[in-house]
Amino acid sequence: MKHWRIEDVDWDRFDPAAVDPALVPLVKAAAMVERNGRDYARYLSNIFNNDPAFQSAAAAWAEEEVQHGDALGRWAECADPAWSYAAAFARYRNGYSVNTDTQTSVRGSLTGELIARCMVETGTSSYYSALADATAEPVLKQICKLIAADEFRHFKLFYDHMRRYLARENIGFLNRVRIALGRVGESEDDELAYAFHCGNEAESQPYDHKRCIATYMAHAMSCYRYRHIERGTGMILKAIGLRPQGRMATVASTLAWHTMQWRRRKFIRQRAA
Repeated sequence: MKHWRIEDVDWDRFDPAAVDPALVPLVKAAAMVERNGRDYARYLSNIFNNDPAFQSAAAAWAEEEVQHGDALGRWAECADPAWSYAAAFARYRNGYSVNTDTQTSVRGSLTGELIARCMVETGTSSYYSALADATAEPVLKQICKLIAADEFRHFKLFYDHMRRYLARENIGFLNRVRIALGRVGESEDDELAYAFHCGNEAESQPYDHKRCIATYMAHAMSCYRYRHIERGTGMILKAIGLRPQGRMATVASTLAWHTMQWRRRKFIRQRAA
């Protein structure tokens, strides 16, 4: 059951004077990725084919993801009336797809798949929290806070199922760390880069992964503050079986923060080049 609907958003409070032009391309790209949620639900349904309870939960999760995309797309059309969310998403679907036919997890185990989903929800909850804090436009702030709250709930959903499967499969700690870090690294793959391309670049411009991911990441990483990284790091530690608070969490958060700042500078240099 959805915790909110697009009609609940205070669209009449939209303030064009408060729109930050640097955030609009990020919202357009995010709308593409979120709207694609049903494909991931089909993939999850296939690999969890003996678990109807999880299949049902994944289907409900996907509908919330689609709603996220639709809300972000509608806001982007308010911010840029010349932009078409439907046309951009059709272009994205034409060039990027998820393999929904496989019957086995690409993570090697069902526990691993759920750890990977926890990583995604950690990233999105942190990102939308950061966007909400970065914008002064009231409608975008409201939408991002609503989405972030959903993503925190989604983390708990996948985490609870992960604990259930971990009791059965008992995959080792180092394997859990490998899966988690591997999924974090996939944030620079074509899913986001191509979404940025379709949402913001002309169809006549050839897609270049390096250009698109550098432009997207340079802008996106500038929205984060230490508190966003600190909370996200705690969620990652929890997913792999470590305490989300304490000295280790503090050290990990500090390292993650400095790593993000280094990567942001790297992407800025790449974008300039």
